[in-house]
Amino acid sequence: QGEVVVELFADKAPKTVANFLQYVNDKHYDGTIFHRVINNFMVQGGGYDSQYREKATRAPVRHEGREALEAGGPRNEVGTIAMARTQDPHSATAQFFINVAKNGFLDFTAKSMRGYGYAAFGRVVEGMEIVNAIKKLPTGPSPTVPRSFPRDVPQETVIIKNATLEK
Repeated sequence: QGEVVVELFADKAPKTVANFLQYVNDKHYDGTIFHRVINNFMVQGGGYDSQYREKATRAPVRHEGREALEAGGPRNEVGTIAMARTQDPHSATAQFFINVAKNGFLDFTAKSMRGYGYAAFGRVVEGMEIVNAIKKLPTGPSPTVPRSFPRDVPQETVIIKNATLEK
């Protein structure tokens, strides 16, 4: 689809940014796909290859949503990037998502299962038109593993060719 440039806020969410950058340095994201796309919500990737095989990850990073917001970090607004996780707020590893809508309900509100939200740690500074093109792709079940991915999968595979650091 094109190039997307993200600015990361290491001063607001240092552990989350360090975790993300380690995956970039390890070339983990190279060849992964955007496997979950929900128009007017978010586009998610970074965990699966083009055959929908989950990539191995390191240990999870501690959730920094509260600390990041207290430090003036970004909220889950259009164009921000946040870590995906399971029900456990401290389970984020490699998967991330880019918000394509104002998703304030994903921000930290309390130390509770629902209140932890998702830690935004950066913002798209170039290429939001690419993200917007991805969010508009037709979705449905995975063409390869529909039982594991029954919905929200772009019907056109969107591969992250490579993730690099700009200095």
